[in-house]
Amino acid sequence: MEEILLNKPGKKIILLGNEAIVRGALESGVNFVSSYPGTPASDIGNWFFYLREKIPVYFEWSTNEKVALEAAIGAAFSGLKSMAAMKNFGLNVCIEALVPAMYTGLQSTRRPLTKGGPFKGALVLVVADDVGCWSSAQSEQNSRAYSYLAHIPTLEPSDPQECKDFTKLAFQISERFRTPVLIRPTTRVTHQRAPVKLGKLKLALKRGKFEKDPDRFVTMLPRLFEMKRELLEKVEKIKKVSENSPINFVVPCPSPVIGQLGIITSGIPYLHILEALNELRLKLPILKLGFFYPLPEEKIKEFIKKLKKVLIVEELEPYLEKEVERLAKNVNPKLKIFGKNLIPEVGELKPEMVIFAMAKIQNSKFKIQNYNSKFKIKIPKRFPRLCSGCPYWLVLSAIEKAVNKKEVIFGGDIGCYMLFGRPPLDFQDYLFCMGSSIGIAHGIKKATKQKLITFIGDSTFFHAGIPALINAVFNKSNPLIIILNNQTTAMTGHQPYPGKVIKIEDIVSACGVKNLKVIDQGNQEEFVKAVKEFLEKDEVSVIVAQRPCIFVAKK
Repeated sequence: MEEILLNKPGKKIILLGNEAIVRGALESGVNFVSSYPGTPASDIGNWFFYLREKIPVYFEWSTNEKVALEAAIGAAFSGLKSMAAMKNFGLNVCIEALVPAMYTGLQSTRRPLTKGGPFKGALVLVVADDVGCWSSAQSEQNSRAYSYLAHIPTLEPSDPQECKDFTKLAFQISERFRTPVLIRPTTRVTHQRAPVKLGKLKLALKRGKFEKDPDRFVTMLPRLFEMKRELLEKVEKIKKVSENSPINFVVPCPSPVIGQLGIITSGIPYLHILEALNELRLKLPILKLGFFYPLPEEKIKEFIKKLKKVLIVEELEPYLEKEVERLAKNVNPKLKIFGKNLIPEVGELKPEMVIFAMAKIQNSKFKIQNYNSKFKIKIPKRFPRLCSGCPYWLVLSAIEKAVNKKEVIFGGDIGCYMLFGRPPLDFQDYLFCMGSSIGIAHGIKKATKQKLITFIGDSTFFHAGIPALINAVFNKSNPLIIILNNQTTAMTGHQPYPGKVIKIEDIVSACGVKNLKVIDQGNQEEFVKAVKEFLEKDEVSVIVAQRPCIFVAKK
């Protein structure tokens, strides 16, 4: 798909939402990109990785999302246009770096910028939410909450063309206001294909220069409070941009409105609304918001002041709905606001959900065809399973030979081995987040005398498992940790990981683990013996199960 590099302004090509974000960054003149693989954002890093030798842009797969964001912050501080990309849970990992980053790179309204000179860098953060949990087992996270927490300008695209255009706008806002900007697509946006009109590429090799300026880059008292005031002033300035931005627009309704009903929405729900209205052969005024934060409040007030009813269509928590309720008190206190009383707060939206909501509002009955019942389709229930030839089968085979499953607790972590918890395997008694398998194992072992085996993958170990391992050793716990080293980040597309240059067993040994064995799980006799031996130890034990992913082995 190297058409992404076609420098033909005006040409239209079909792109995924993620590919359009890549193109938008290249049209913006991005210099530095960092990422940690996580679906639904993985394609962004994949494309920069594949194109890295053909474009003058630095790209890296970072150890985790926090490190990826910190690297992008450092490049932006040095005057480069930078971008970091990750999935929703990655934002949780790097929020500690993001919040203070919002305080930096500022220009006070009361004094000129110090000797650092004009800030020419930019920082765009792409965070892909997985509404519907298509690839995110742990929770259905709504990352829009962080927009308010961090005061970060947030754009929500609804299709690939907007993905490209909003990426360019994000870089422009970041450079103009010296602030990080967040783009929040969802799975339905990142993996949607549509024609995208290309702009001009801006590819140029650039080296940065960091200018010392503690007033801009050191977030400490007493300067800290002034930085926060500057950030809030900046948000007010960006709000004026939001008010006048064409990415917030009204779809007019030329004919009389039924019951004076309007709709306010943002992101992918906009497309569901269009499909629903088309199905109903109905026209209603729609306010579509590309800016989620800061909201164009005056535009919202103008839209709702003559309405009798308004339907807020958004996925997950009702952030827009609460804002509209607040604004309506002053301009239209009698306005009837419909939202989560009709629109589900769990799972992805569908056009029929919008149809149902409008039917309830209008006291009408709309019949929705149930095709499954019409054709009486019976789909057999199937559980996802490990690939044929996966080396993890051998790990489970050895454990079944070594222990009574009912007498051992099994800890899970994030990776292909999440499938250990599916029938008929049933080798997973808890699962939370990256690296938590070891941290929770330590707590269980301190609280009980039960035997415990916990699994963690190689990439996940480097991402977040090392601190938990150190903690278990330091606090004298004794879980058996099996590190599944299949020599790649398999679940998200076989991206490279630090194990290519750093041996996992060297890290484990350096953390103070004495009971350590590196075993090819194909050697079942040795593996079974090690499991039995290490389960009886009073200290942390680690087995590095060393065999490549079947697809890596084929290559």
